[in-house]
Amino acid sequence: MSPDTTGNRRAADIPGKDGRAGASHRIAEAIFDLIGKVPDSSEPPHANPLKRARSIANRKAASAALSAGSLALPPGPLGWLTILPELRTVWKQQAQMVADIAGSFGKRAALSREQMLYCLFRHIAPSAFRGVVDPVGDRIVISRVSPRALRAIVQKVGLRVTLRVLGKGVSRWVPIVGALGVGAYAYYDTGRVAETAMTLFAQEIDMAPEPQTDD
Repeated sequence: MSPDTTGNRRAADIPGKDGRAGASHRIAEAIFDLIGKVPDSSEPPHANPLKRARSIANRKAASAALSAGSLALPPGPLGWLTILPELRTVWKQQAQMVADIAGSFGKRAALSREQMLYCLFRHIAPSAFRGVVDPVGDRIVISRVSPRALRAIVQKVGLRVTLRVLGKGVSRWVPIVGALGVGAYAYYDTGRVAETAMTLFAQEIDMAPEPQTDD
C-alpha cells in the first residue's frame, strides 16, 4: 500500500462532522454517569493535607497513565473503539482521587457533584464553570445548579473533550509509541485535576442554596 493510500485510509477513519456530534453526545453521557454518584473515600483529615494530597495525586497519576496506555495499544480503527473506555477508566480514577484529596482536607462530606465536575474538567473548559465556582473574598462559593444547567455545562465539557480526543486520536495508528503518548497525557491530565482539587479544597467553601427544579 502506497503512503498516499495509507494517509487517505487514516483520514477516512477520523470521524466527520456527524461522527463528532455523536462522539460528543456519548462523551457527555459518560460524564453524566460519572458524576451521578460522588465516590466515597476512607481518607481521613490529615495534619498536612497538601503534602498528603500530593502523595495521592502522584499515585493516581501513575495508575491513570498505566490504564490509559494499556487501552491505547490497539492501532488503527480498534484504537478508536478504546477511546471511550479509556476516558471512563481515567475519569473514574481521577474522581476517586478528587474524593480522597477532599478527604485529606476534611471536606469529603461536603463534596458535591458541582465540585467534582469542576475539579475534573475545569482545566479543559474553564468558561463552562462561570457562575458556578466563584471566589468571594477569602472564600469560594459553589452554586448548586439545576438539572438543565448541569446538562448545559456537561455538553460544553463534552464538546471540548471530543475536540481534544480527535486531536490526539491519530496517535493510535502508531502502536507502542502512541500508547506511551496517551499514557503520558493521562499522567499530565491527572496532575492538572489534582492541582484544581488542592487549590479548591485548601480554601473555605460555601454552598449556595439549592436551585429551583426545572420545569
